[in-house]
Amino acid sequence: MTLDGDEPPYRITPAILNQVAAVSETLGRLSQASEAGRALRLRRINRIRTIHGSLAIEGNTLSEAQITAILEGKRVIAPPREIQEVRNALAAYERFSSWHPEREAHLLEAHRILMAGLIDEIGLYRSGGVGVMAGEQVIHMAPPPGRVPILMERLLHWLGDTEVHPLIASSVFHYEFEFIHPFADGNGRMGRLWQSLILAHWNPLFADLPVESLVHAHQSAYYDALRESTEQTDSAPFIAFILRMIEAALRTATPQVSPQVTPQVGKLLQVLEDEMSREALQERLGLKDRQSFRARYLKPALEAGWIEMTRPDKPNSRSQRYRLTEAGKAWRTEQDRK
Repeated sequence: MTLDGDEPPYRITPAILNQVAAVSETLGRLSQASEAGRALRLRRINRIRTIHGSLAIEGNTLSEAQITAILEGKRVIAPPREIQEVRNALAAYERFSSWHPEREAHLLEAHRILMAGLIDEIGLYRSGGVGVMAGEQVIHMAPPPGRVPILMERLLHWLGDTEVHPLIASSVFHYEFEFIHPFADGNGRMGRLWQSLILAHWNPLFADLPVESLVHAHQSAYYDALRESTEQTDSAPFIAFILRMIEAALRTATPQVSPQVTPQVGKLLQVLEDEMSREALQERLGLKDRQSFRARYLKPALEAGWIEMTRPDKPNSRSQRYRLTEAGKAWRTEQDRK
């Protein structure tokens, strides 16, 4: 964010628009397919995955099974600080539905709950300088503490007034929040929590969507997107990244509505490694007919979300490559277990 501006700088790229469309399409299918009993079970599973992913990014080592045990009131042998982090996160999600994302008082209350017993400055903006860290590397030095209150006031005011699509607005907020880094500690988990809150006010399905587990699996890419956006003074790279994580989370969190894998698509998923061109895939599969390959293998896999283009904004590019989505990776992992 420019320190003297009221509008966060970001571009709406073709890749971002494609991701918004993909998320909206998947969300529509999930909304139609959800069942009350199944949704309740999935909410519990996804909330545990959400807490596990968000805290793991910050170095918490507790497993999903241990988090489940804490949720059920069972004794867990683990570092006291890590247990406290889990209890705080569970308490925060109990209050989740009562918060409004544009209200500063609710933001401060969430931080107070999330960081209780972990730091001294809870529910207060920081009084000292901080940096965004990727491991031991500083990737961004946050604005001085004296600027934090006005920057947060402007950001929350923009959030309350903007007419930008919630998928984009929540991503812009997430990036700007991390840029400002308003708290002494807990900024990463707060930024992810608040994006989920913004999205949940748009669609309740986002209340327990485990985006954090996907972010944790792509942690280096998360920090790369933050760094790239800061260098460009444009949050478009971060928006595109986080929307890909949201789409992947929607697909993997609700496997009961995933499309069926045809034998041809299954073969494609099994041979796809890293990023591969169309020609390389055809050769790996032993197929010579380009038209048949596109119609029976490539197009169905793309439309179902099992694979994705590396350059979705330029589908006919000569440098186009294809890679597995999180849904595709999950399917292949499941097949390997059989």
